[in-house]
Amino acid sequence: MNTLITPGKRKKLDAVSTERGVIAAAAMDQRGSLQSAIAKGKGIEKSAVTPGMMAEFKQAVVSVLTPHASAILLDPEFGLVAARHRAKGCGLLLAYEKSGYDNTRPGRLPDLLENWSVRRLVEAGADCVKILLYYNPFEAAEINDIKHAWVERLGAECHAADVPFFLEFVGYDDSLDVKGVEYARRKPEVVKRSMAEFAKPQYGVDVLKVEIPVNLAFVKGMRASKGESAYTREEALDHFRAAAAEAKQPFIYLSAGVSNDVFIESLELAAESGVPFSGVLCGRATWQEGIPVYAKQGRQGLEEWLKDEGVRNIERVNAALQAAKPWYSFYGAKSSAALGGKA
Repeated sequence: MNTLITPGKRKKLDAVSTERGVIAAAAMDQRGSLQSAIAKGKGIEKSAVTPGMMAEFKQAVVSVLTPHASAILLDPEFGLVAARHRAKGCGLLLAYEKSGYDNTRPGRLPDLLENWSVRRLVEAGADCVKILLYYNPFEAAEINDIKHAWVERLGAECHAADVPFFLEFVGYDDSLDVKGVEYARRKPEVVKRSMAEFAKPQYGVDVLKVEIPVNLAFVKGMRASKGESAYTREEALDHFRAAAAEAKQPFIYLSAGVSNDVFIESLELAAESGVPFSGVLCGRATWQEGIPVYAKQGRQGLEEWLKDEGVRNIERVNAALQAAKPWYSFYGAKSSAALGGKA
């Protein structure tokens, strides 16, 4: 039993989950990558993408898609106004990290938003706090030690505020192309070892937000396959199971910028593997194709696209969550209330 799942945290996890206890959350906390994409669509410099454009895009996504989501993940830099436009009953997660990472030193070291704390995020309405960490278990020990201490501090801060801590870790290897076949062969071990590390109790993580442990483009026989293979379908299923076996708390999958079709196929493979994932935090796979629409047609054009394609995308993700297990079932409970006397 995770003794950090207090009654207060359980209530907040319920707020970001469906009635069935599954986390069917949308993600709209992108900042630097969204600015770059809007700039590309408009044919302007990234610096010319104004805070108003960022907030407008986020408001459109939130207003149209949150009726179909159990929660929305936003950033406090551009997303707080958008948060007020979310559907009734839709929970709120807020990001605490700065966009990107420190590129002045090796190791993709993270940093926090300077004028925010967990307490301030909760006061701004957050039901849960999310942190993104670029992590490579094969990185130099002195770099990972910095990251380990950083996550420990965040876990303690969330524990003190009695708010659930969602840790998202994204793998990397600066010596490889993360979209290439060589990294695809290494990815299962990166994901598995990362899950094993941050499942440890000293980090205080309540929900692991994890990558799909394989690159579908290199799974033989999948619709997303590009031809060259890094693993067979059976090997891919085994990689799902091996990574999931390391979790000591509920875990959900992130879409990592893939297309909606690829993410759906990934969730189908997760279901086939039988792993007890508890949902998703899905961002770009739902709305990224609306960026060029916004760039050319503005908010109205984006909203029209979202009401058609965007809603269709998120409903497809929701349908793929039939195999997801309630987050509280990870602790052997039939409801979150059943955990009441055990924490």
